[in-house]
Amino acid sequence: MSEGEDWNAEVVAAVRKFALQNALEYNGKGQVGSVLGRLLSESPDLRSDAKRLMAIVSKEVENANTMALEEGVGAVRAELEIFAPDALEREKHRKIEGLKELPGDTDSVVLRFAPNPNGPLTLGHSRGVVINSEYAKMHGGKVVLRFDDTDTKVKPPLPEAYQWIEDEYEWLAGRPADVIVRASDRMPVYLEFARKLLSEGHCYVCKCSAEEFRKYRESKVECPCRSKSVSENLSDWNSMNNGEFGEGDAVVRVRTDMTLPNPALRDWPALRIQHSPHPMVGGRYRVWPLLDFQSAIEDHEQGVTHIVRGKDLMDSTRKQTLLYEHLGWNYPETLYWGRVKVHEFGGFSTSSMRSSIETGEREGWGDLRLPTIQSLRRRGFDARALREFWIELGVTQKDISVPMQTIESMNSSVLDAKTERRSFVASPILLEIKGINGTVVESPRHPDGEIEGFRTWTLSNSIYIQQTDCGNVSLRLKEFADISISGSIGKIESIERSDDRPIVQWLPKEESCEANLYVPEGDKVNVIDGLLEDCDLVVGNVYQLERVGFAVLEEISDTGVAKLVWLHS
Repeated sequence: MSEGEDWNAEVVAAVRKFALQNALEYNGKGQVGSVLGRLLSESPDLRSDAKRLMAIVSKEVENANTMALEEGVGAVRAELEIFAPDALEREKHRKIEGLKELPGDTDSVVLRFAPNPNGPLTLGHSRGVVINSEYAKMHGGKVVLRFDDTDTKVKPPLPEAYQWIEDEYEWLAGRPADVIVRASDRMPVYLEFARKLLSEGHCYVCKCSAEEFRKYRESKVECPCRSKSVSENLSDWNSMNNGEFGEGDAVVRVRTDMTLPNPALRDWPALRIQHSPHPMVGGRYRVWPLLDFQSAIEDHEQGVTHIVRGKDLMDSTRKQTLLYEHLGWNYPETLYWGRVKVHEFGGFSTSSMRSSIETGEREGWGDLRLPTIQSLRRRGFDARALREFWIELGVTQKDISVPMQTIESMNSSVLDAKTERRSFVASPILLEIKGINGTVVESPRHPDGEIEGFRTWTLSNSIYIQQTDCGNVSLRLKEFADISISGSIGKIESIERSDDRPIVQWLPKEESCEANLYVPEGDKVNVIDGLLEDCDLVVGNVYQLERVGFAVLEEISDTGVAKLVWLHS
């Protein structure tokens, strides 16, 4: 959109409100991405206009930052008190948000992060890594990385995922997990506890079909299996483990109360028969614990003091508390969080991603369109940005929906000071400029001098500019000169900036290499062909491409073609 295009007053007011709010929170260093993210979170119907909104958002952010820097943040606060007093609530609460103190005894804190290794970690998993590792750091405690891998049928483990997750945990947390446990290695422990609970009458083997037991549960009536003797239950238990029963023929249930108000708690299933071989331990076991049982036992075995989990797992807490009562144990302190939906990745699950990879719809777990940590690292996200995002969000039971721009804004703040600049010219057009042969042009590696040194170009009479810039007859070559264009000929008009003509990136013919920029957009990855400034390029580095955005140099081919992976603007 052009800067003069009108938006309705409601949109303009919302943009201004968030720009002032952001400038107040960050002392005059508000970010366009953060303001846009808050706007789209409040008004998701504007998401389709995100690109057109950039002009007005940029303008209001600049105005708000200027006010904060020239008149002080007090002036911004005063403006908000008049213009949008409700926006001050975020500023008032921001200092106490984030991670509040853990409840209960915090002398010897032990937390756990327990992924299913049916794939690598995702953006959603990163929340668990960050929150648990940060709480451990706050209290001098430790984190148990536990692989919940006892489902051999519906979500079978992926052997490679164990090491992937260990590495990704370390990348996100900044240190390895203190303890690493594979539930599949601990099967003898779970089976022994099951036998103990059967022997003490706290569990029983149920041979009712799922449909039969559902009717008993709904009518609050005990199933016939519940009245069996301990010896009968142990005999059936042995038959389950010896392979005498087929899958679905029997389950072990925890004896609770069939009249409990919550149906999910009524004699809940703890172990079931699975004959599918396990990728790590083979066909050694025929009876496997369900997650609520396995997790409860392992939390006690590892001395877990605090559990942070989704509020959708409140029933798991209730089930496990009933089990702990049978065993005479005290249940850990438990905190809950609500769902966080990132707009761009709302429909992905590890299982669906794995299926799309196996069918060839995605190239692998690092596919640029996936919300995996592998993909985010490939694109150049910094772990600190993810940590800041989740810590600022804190542990709240409120369901939240945010755009990816919010995380991108934090990532920009982390990367900006340590990222060298380079020029990238898409769809390049050759321009002849006479009289510049031998001229030396220096551009800083970083505009604020955060990175010392310059990129030095020695010019010939040929330069490249972007095809989309050729429609202008007057341009400013960034860091060099004002020129006028006629056909394929350029003429220098002034070395100093003389007017407000557009500033464009450009490249000398001799200082560039062919490049392909891979840009994920929705369900596609677009490839932009162009030229990249060939100055001390290092594969794996993130560069800020002038007037384009951040990108990772993923590789340089044997023929000298650079492959760039888009990060964000």
